Parts: sequence; C-alpha cells; structure tokens
Amino acid sequence: MTNQTNDVIRDAKQLGIPKMLILGLQHMFAMFGATILVPILVNSYFADACGEGPTHGLTVAVTLFCAGFGTLLFHVCSRFQVPAFLGSSFAFLGGFSTVANLNTGMYATMSVNDKAAYACGGVVVAGLMYLVLALIIRLVGVKRVMRFLPPVVTGPVIICIGLSLAGSAINNASTNWFLALVALAVIIIFNIWGKGMFKIIPILMGVVISYVVALIMNAMGITNPDGSAILNFSSVSTANWIGLPPMQFAKFDVTAILVMAPIAIATMMEHVGDMSAISATVGKNFLAEPGLHRTLLGDGLATALAGLLGGPANTTYGENTGVLELSRVHDPLVIRIAACFAIIISFIPKVSAIISTMPSSIIGGVSFMLYGMISAIGVRNVVENKVDLTKSRNLIIAGVIFVCGLGFSNGITFTIAGTPITLTALAIAAIAGILLNIILPGNDYEFGVNEAGDENRGIHASTGKKNA
Repeated sequence: MTNQTNDVIRDAKQLGIPKMLILGLQHMFAMFGATILVPILVNSYFADACGEGPTHGLTVAVTLFCAGFGTLLFHVCSRFQVPAFLGSSFAFLGGFSTVANLNTGMYATMSVNDKAAYACGGVVVAGLMYLVLALIIRLVGVKRVMRFLPPVVTGPVIICIGLSLAGSAINNASTNWFLALVALAVIIIFNIWGKGMFKIIPILMGVVISYVVALIMNAMGITNPDGSAILNFSSVSTANWIGLPPMQFAKFDVTAILVMAPIAIATMMEHVGDMSAISATVGKNFLAEPGLHRTLLGDGLATALAGLLGGPANTTYGENTGVLELSRVHDPLVIRIAACFAIIISFIPKVSAIISTMPSSIIGGVSFMLYGMISAIGVRNVVENKVDLTKSRNLIIAGVIFVCGLGFSNGITFTIAGTPITLTALAIAAIAGILLNIILPGNDYEFGVNEAGDENRGIHASTGKKNA
C-alpha cells in the first residue's frame, strides 16, 4: 500500500518532525477538554458528598498520565495499527457519583481518598471485563456474543446513564447561571457553525471561552449570586512547576465493584462503535486486522491500569477520529506523539492547579450538553437499530430498565457473609435488562440481518468486509 492515497498521508515521517509535533498537539487539544473535565466533575461529586475532593487519584494530573500511558498501551496491544486515542470515559460518571454518596456500612465514616480508591477498584474490574469479552469473541465470534447484548438492552442502559446525571448538571449550573449558559451557548455555536479544527473541539472552546468570561467578571469584582468569588487562585500560587502525579493504588470492595463494573456493558459497545468509525475514516477494517479482540484487550488493559493507579476509566475518543478526517493524516504515530504530550503535562502541577480553578457553573453548563448527549446516544442506538417497541417483549425490557435505572435512587443493600453489598440503580438496570432478554421468549434480534443497524452499533457481520 502506498503511503499517500487521495491526499491521505499514512506515513507522517515524510512531513518532518516539526509538522508531526504540531499534528500531535492538535490531537492532544482535541481530547483535552473532555478528558480533563472528567476528574473535575468527579471532584465536584466528592466535594458535594464529603465536603472535599480527593487529593490523591482522580485528579487532572493522574487522568492525563493514565490517558497518555493507556493510549500507548492500546497501541502496543493493537500492533501499532489503530490510530485511536484513549481519554477519560464519561459513562462512569454516574458510578463515581454513586460511590461518593455511599453512606452505609464502612462507607459511612470513610475518608474521601479511600472512597475514591474503592471507586477506582471498581474501574479495574470493569477493565478486566473487557478482557473477558475479548477472550469470548476470540473463541466464539462476535455474532453469538452480540445476541446477549441487543440494542433493546444497551440503548436504554445508556439513556439511564445520561439521565441519572441530570441533577448534577443543574446543581452545578445553578451556582452561576450566566456562566453556565455562556459555556452551553459556545459549545452549541462551535458544534453547529464551527469550521475546520474548531468544529472538532467544541467542548474545549466552551471551557476556554467561558473561563475567559469568568476571568473578566472576577477582575471586575463580580461575584456569584451567593456572594462567593467566581475564581480562587490560591492553589495555583503554591503549586510546583515539576512534580509527580498524585497517584494512589486502588482498593477493592464488592459494593463499589457492583457500582462500577456493570457500566462496562455500555462502554464496550461504545468501543466497538468507535472502532467502526475509525475503520470507516481510515479505510481499513480494524475489526478484522488487528481484530476486535485485540482492540478490546488494549482498551480493557488501559482502563484497568488507570483504575489501579487512581485514574478514571479510559475509552476510545471520537474527537480524535474527527481530527483524523480533518487532517487527512492517518498515521497512528501522531496519536502516540499526542499521548506523550499528555504524559509530559501530567508532570506539571501548575497546569493541573490552573485547571482545578474551573468554576462549578462552567462545569454545569458543559454538563448540560454532555449528559444530554450520553442519553441521546442511547436513543440513537435504539432508533438506528429499528427496535420495535410495539412488541411487548421489547417494551417490557426497555420499561424495566428505565424504572430500575431511574427509580432505585438509593440502590438495594443486602448482606452476604456479614458484608453489606449495595447494588446501584445502573447495576440493577443492566442486570435486569440482560436477564429479561435471556428469559423472555421471542428474541428476534439476529446479528447480521439488519446490516446498517449493526454497522451503526459498530459491528460488522463479516469481519472480512471493508468498512465504507
């Protein structure tokens, strides 16, 4: 294969080192806004529930390190063939929020850092679930596995993830509705009317522009409606220029595992969809070579490692797929350069401290879009796969998932061998959906029949077929 076809560059080395570095920076900025937003949001959950955010693990620095190192690990597992960047997953936000608010058993008197460590332990197990699915796919094939995870199950679960976070967005935005609406408006404007690179990074632009507005308001002496300062730079002045990311090793408890692990059902489907999108963009079928099992292995190991070091779960980023299409440079090497940039920034505490000054109102405004988009992805999953909700079977499954996912606000707590275990709403919803799909007669979902729908889920019936 030629290195350049139809203006597509497959070997970035021909561009020279300066251009390669610029392309790497471009990919880093594409993922930056969404990736750093995850620890900021998680920090706000723990601050609301525990009075303070974690000082070790789940920080901006740890998140950037895990994203960069996880991306490099993914490239090793995928034989350096797939131009994918792994950033922080938003799907696990509901799980982090739930763990932060746990107040039964040992969690009642637990420190915020310990809570964060147990949440990360659940992330580790979620990552290991990828490895199990990768092994099963390797042994029995995609078709048989997908029969247990049809769109009627995955779609409603994803919808519940987004809706369960809606209250958090409102609470954060209510601290300063003006800034929240500025952030939301900027994201919408760049997403719809943005050109070139700016259309790829609407979240980053929303964060940057609204933060500049906050700086101006703060300089003018304007405060939040409750009288508090819009910005507080006390932590920036004391932060060092060089330092190690404040990692902490994960801890494991059944309750936290049952909170986080089931979310992997949704993120694994997200992974497959992203692989299909990257394949279509680059013009190579990565589901066949290096194979879906290898990309799942890489994503799972990256997520498990991130959790082990106190970071949030990783996932393949659609933002960087957009950059691939925009730049027409499809060499995975530029992604690895971006990963190295992320790792370098993680060792600069001053940058993390500046990011941590982000007003909660801006976080709320961005969350308006993000949480809604998570639910919208679930709706699209159902619609594009033509799930027939006039059939009682499908209606029952979807209905039970919705009620479980949104109704069990405090989950279900029970005791096994003297150990209190809590099943959260999302865990109950996922388990109920999978079990009902297995038990109820009339499962008419057959992978490969609705080819367009399967491709929209990111899975192809024929792994030898080239994505178009």
